[in-house]
Amino acid sequence: MTTKNIALLAGGYTGEYEVSINSAKNIADSLDATKYKVYTILVDKNRWLYETATGPVDIDKNDFSLTLNGEKIKFDFAFITIHGTPGEDGKLQGYFDMLNIPYNTCDATTSAISMNKAYTKAIVNGIHGLHTARSIKLFKNDAHDVATIAATLKFPLFVKPNNGGSSVGMSKVYNAAGLPEALEKAFHEDDQILVEEFIKGREFSIGIARLKGKITVLPATEIISSKDFFDYEAKYTPGVTNEVTPADISAEKNEAIAAIVTEVFVRLNCKGMVRIDFILLEGTEDFYFIEVNTTPGQSANSLIPQQVRAIGMNLGEFYGMLIEGAM
Repeated sequence: MTTKNIALLAGGYTGEYEVSINSAKNIADSLDATKYKVYTILVDKNRWLYETATGPVDIDKNDFSLTLNGEKIKFDFAFITIHGTPGEDGKLQGYFDMLNIPYNTCDATTSAISMNKAYTKAIVNGIHGLHTARSIKLFKNDAHDVATIAATLKFPLFVKPNNGGSSVGMSKVYNAAGLPEALEKAFHEDDQILVEEFIKGREFSIGIARLKGKITVLPATEIISSKDFFDYEAKYTPGVTNEVTPADISAEKNEAIAAIVTEVFVRLNCKGMVRIDFILLEGTEDFYFIEVNTTPGQSANSLIPQQVRAIGMNLGEFYGMLIEGAM
């Protein structure tokens, strides 16, 4: 059996560079070495490189190849695990499409759209059983009238960058006086932002993937945070959040959730594995869609690895299925 050359792309241009490196390490450690020869390619603004014992070697971007000791290595597959740009927003996907190299994520269009929270919500709107929080989208260059925002939406509000899956730049605001500072903080991260009504309830995240041609919904994880909301600190500081996988949800509710997230996956034309974050509203348990992550974290304690282990599947086998399915 010949081994396949896998380029594992990690890093990226955002504050989640280190998170991506951890994801890549876990994927590389999990993949079956008898089937896949994994080359971790570090991507940053200045160069794309592969680390060797004698120093870094640059990738030839003309055909995405690597020359080691005079031998040119071509890749059978690109495994993208970059959070944010250029791995989650469609840029690398478009590049690989042009070179005819298969990859593990959603295509360029879906990746680009799902990075934009407002566009994603517009597409999933109308799915049976799915609700979205009321929100306003603001652009940096426009005038922002705090009074209008306060009159249109009910406090407390979330103010967050519209772009990106990252939790940087988010604030929770309890009254109009807190809005100017929150807007400034969010505009520091993005030139489009979303001001959204806060949905009070239990927060969950659920992985969904196409495995062997079948859409498979993984067990949900409940995120119980001691902080007011799941920001960057809550996400990456040990002990701040408690994650329960599988979540304590009735069988009937689980079935309804699975149907909703499957419809989201289909409607957005997702491929590979994605993670959908949602809230069950306090009292009614209505499903409120938050966002979809098309390159979810894959470090050992990330949510999808937890969910894969919860169904008794080997993580390497799971990643292998993603590779084989996309090829």
